[in-house]
Amino acid sequence: MHTSERSSKLVATWLLIGVGMTVVQIALGGITRLTGSGLSITQWDVITGTLPPLNEQQWLAEFNKYRQTPQFQLLNFDFTLSDFKFIFFWEWFHRLWARTIGLVFAVGFAWFMLKKHFKKEMIQPLLVLFLLGALQGAVGWIMVASGLTGDAVYVKPTRLALHFIFALGLLCYTFWFALQLLVKDDQRIADSRLRKWNIGILLLLVMQLLYGALMAGHKAATVAPTWPTISSAWIPEKLLNDQSLLLNLVNNTILIHFIHRGLAYLLCVLILLWSLKLFKTNGSGLFKRTRWWPLAIVILQLILGIASVLTSTGIVPGHWGLFEWMAQLHQLTGMLLLLTLVWMLFVIQSGRD
Repeated sequence: MHTSERSSKLVATWLLIGVGMTVVQIALGGITRLTGSGLSITQWDVITGTLPPLNEQQWLAEFNKYRQTPQFQLLNFDFTLSDFKFIFFWEWFHRLWARTIGLVFAVGFAWFMLKKHFKKEMIQPLLVLFLLGALQGAVGWIMVASGLTGDAVYVKPTRLALHFIFALGLLCYTFWFALQLLVKDDQRIADSRLRKWNIGILLLLVMQLLYGALMAGHKAATVAPTWPTISSAWIPEKLLNDQSLLLNLVNNTILIHFIHRGLAYLLCVLILLWSLKLFKTNGSGLFKRTRWWPLAIVILQLILGIASVLTSTGIVPGHWGLFEWMAQLHQLTGMLLLLTLVWMLFVIQSGRD
């Protein structure tokens, strides 16, 4: 194998490890949210926060800090130290995994620099990758801080959505960078028409994922735990209240629920129509082997979304049940759908109409 090609494959493998670790990190964020663990650690200590409390005195000190938060005083006032240890673990592990991703990036970067595997054109994307990772960490803390003051018992949904979207942006950027190093030009096809469909569906999915995060932040699944109607109506009442339109779009739970469902149906229809066009298009073997992915995953995503809504009536605070499994799998398939659309966007280049 040519030295340059070998270097590209090594760097791409490192980036794909980062993609996998980021998927795990976002999944851990979902677990942290579903277990109500996100506000258990009240400080952001980048270095000293790596280790959890190691003795009873340290545990009590952390518990006392948590007891000063609105979440404890207004919601979890009956928590014992054992209860606190459970939620502390998930938030600590979520942060530890983020630190591990940073370490893998830093050590890998140093090793590839030392071994001279980086080409000149790789440096700028790597710097952007580093900045995106740092920004994501900062946005994460801004999100947590929003739930530590006033009468907040959870983080602000808009900041949760921002944290989620930034994480997905980091995920997609890393994946795209790896594809540039792995996929050869003769494995791609040129079709501007299919690519325009791809871009439109991708933008719609980003909006859908944003509303999925708002659904999670507002716990909006429980406002209408019925299907196919929304609380016995196809178009529910009170879609708009006395707030401004913008505030309705980010705060009105029934409107958020309605938009999230509507976008899901629209995505399914558009991906079906697009897939029919994909199946009629000749192309590389790689294109033919992977063109069915978006349709298969969006169908699974819709099924899991319906299951999440229907099982939301069984939510028990502090208990991981069927709803939590459905919600977590729903989020995971949403990420996979996003990655498959990014994959198709890379494989389908601009070209003939």
